[in-house]
Amino acid sequence: MNIIVRLFGVFFFQVSALVAMSNIAMSNDKPIGTYTQETPAVPQQTTTQRICSLDPIEDLLPPLQTKASNSLLSYLADQGFTQNQEGSWVCYANDPKKEGRYFTLFKVKQVDNRLIASSFLDEGSLIEGQENRSLDFFMMLIEHHTNTNQENRQGIRRYLEAFVSLVKQGKIKPTPRGFLFDQPNRALVIYHTLSSGNLKGTGITINIDLPKS
Repeated sequence: MNIIVRLFGVFFFQVSALVAMSNIAMSNDKPIGTYTQETPAVPQQTTTQRICSLDPIEDLLPPLQTKASNSLLSYLADQGFTQNQEGSWVCYANDPKKEGRYFTLFKVKQVDNRLIASSFLDEGSLIEGQENRSLDFFMMLIEHHTNTNQENRQGIRRYLEAFVSLVKQGKIKPTPRGFLFDQPNRALVIYHTLSSGNLKGTGITINIDLPKS
């Protein structure tokens, strides 16, 4: 599904103007000289939850094999994303309220020297699991494409976590205004309505500058 190409263009100019203005370690102590025979631990198979995987069965299956791509965002394929014809990386979700209906849940696209990434709220509501997945999605992009350290990223996650929570509570209304969450990388987060496309609702979008090579 092709979602709001025009919206990304609009945000690019709006954001440009806004920026210009503004294991617990367990110690197993044994008495000296005591010999204890331990049964080798059998490693348990663990399942890694992918960002674009809302069905537990999908997490048990290997990632979808896609055509090799030189895209800056190719690593998202391991998270269940697919690249569409316009070059964006997207994650589709099955509508739990309507059988057979799918919509775009996440989308990220490179526009010149920026990354614009969105989490879409169908009819203004987050589906189950979307809140944490949105944060993981945004933070993965920030970790890969900004010059931040772990301490910076912890602060950024707290900011975005509060922002998404306020959106969920209805305390932040859709607006074209962007909120700066990282000064060195001139990164903004916006909660906005969707002006085009088949998805009727809103989106939470981050806009980050790519580091200069």
